[in-house]
This record gives sequence, structure tokens and C-alpha cells, in this order.
Amino acid sequence: MRSDTSQITEKVTSGDVRAAAKLIRDIDDKVPEAREYLKDLYPFTGRAYVIGITGSPGVGKSTLVDQMVAHLRGNGKTVGVLAVDPTSPFSGGAILGDRVRMQRHSMDEGVFIRSMATRGHFGGLTQSTRSAIDVLDAMGKDYILVETVGVGQDEIDIVQSAHTTIIVLVPGMGDDIQALKAGILEVGDIFVVNKADREQIENHRRFLQASPERTFTLQREKAKNDLIEMVKDRIINEILADIVNSGEFEEALASILEKRLDPYTACDTIISKRVKTGMSK
Repeated sequence: MRSDTSQITEKVTSGDVRAAAKLIRDIDDKVPEAREYLKDLYPFTGRAYVIGITGSPGVGKSTLVDQMVAHLRGNGKTVGVLAVDPTSPFSGGAILGDRVRMQRHSMDEGVFIRSMATRGHFGGLTQSTRSAIDVLDAMGKDYILVETVGVGQDEIDIVQSAHTTIIVLVPGMGDDIQALKAGILEVGDIFVVNKADREQIENHRRFLQASPERTFTLQREKAKNDLIEMVKDRIINEILADIVNSGEFEEALASILEKRLDPYTACDTIISKRVKTGMSK
């Protein structure tokens, strides 16, 4: 395993597109070995500048990202793009519309584009997407653009992973009452009305670089939130699997079907028992 891990690390850090694409696919599919690769790649992260682009459906996010990629490539920068797409409730797959719009960059060796499925996760980013950002970072991309699914006020996770967060808007959406729904509007660094100038982003980057304290705070918050999400993801997956595969779960399920027990009581009983066990350890 160790030699294989080192080989994958070497390929990804040298910019191997196939190795990076396979690793991101394994991450998305929750292949256990992918975790070991990520551990090995982590020392090579922290160099890319991450830009989050979010907003409601149809406001022109993909068009903006497409133009940003062209602009950055024109300046000689390498770019990674993660388009977080809505997940099909039937197949579990992502809607790949964003990648279709950026097709003209597909033959450019300096651009890596990948669609990521939300898999029912609200808030914009899954742990898979956060890990994919690390892969592109370790791959050596100068900029990573993360376009997140537009689900309104709930979509605020991107601010925890991006250095600059862009909210894309169009005139005439909503009314005075909706202005009270701050939500997503509170997390933006730059607000783009349809196709505002890209140079807003560089100004914000220079603003962050001019303040080491602000940069450190941003990095600390990112590391903290990444760790919290990893711990939460691991706890949920492992404990849920243990519960579902336990005889206790099957007994509770049978009791619910026979109307001897309601699902709320069953849930409280199963969870409280494990929480007390965890606390006693």
C-alpha cells in the first residue's frame, strides 16, 4: 500500500491528469484507499488560491467561470474547476451542464475541470468536494474555481473553503421583503451583477495579502472547518453503519412495523445508548 500511495502522490504532484481524475473519482465514491492518498498529498497543499462562485440557478455562474478561466489562462495561470452539480435522486449522478458550457477548455493542459455531485448535501459543499480541492491544490494549480449549486440562503459552505467568495446576482430578483433574508448575502466578498469585471477578485486578493493577521485567521478557520467536517463525516459514516448493521436496529424496525414502537422513541433509544457509551469512554 505504501509504495502505491507514494506512486499516486508522485503522479498527482507532477500534474498527472489521469491520476488526479481517478483519485477524485475514488474520493467521490468513498473508496477507503483514497483517504491514505489524501494524507500523503496534504503537505503539498496550501499554495492555490481558491475562488468560490455561487448564486441562484440561471444567473450566469457557469458563463462567468468560463470567462474567468479564459482570463487566467491568458495570464499564464493554471486553473482547476470544480462544478458542484445537483444530484439526480434516481441515479445518484451529477447533472453535467457546467462541464458542457466549459467544453472549449477541455483540450487545454493547463485546465482541469471536474463535476462533483452534491449527493443530497445542502450547503453547497460535501467533504468529497473539499478533498478534491486539496487534490487540485497538490496538483499545482494556481487557481481553483469552485462553482456551487444555487440553492439560495442555505448555500454558505463555500466561504469556509474559499479565499474569495463571489455571489452572482441579476437585477430584478426578489423584492424588499426578501432583502431581510440575509443568509447567503452575508458570506460574499464580491457581488457580481450578471457579468461584472473580473478584476474585482485580484483587488480582494491583494487586500488579504496586505493583512497577515486576516490571512492567518482565514487559514485557521479553513483548517478548523475542514477538520470539523472530516470528523463529522467519519462519525456519521462509521456509527450509522454500526447502527444499521446491528441486531438492535432490526429489532427496532420490526417493532415499528408491528406498531409496538414509534420511530421517534426507537431513534432516541438507539442514539442515547451510544452517546452514553461514547461519553463513558
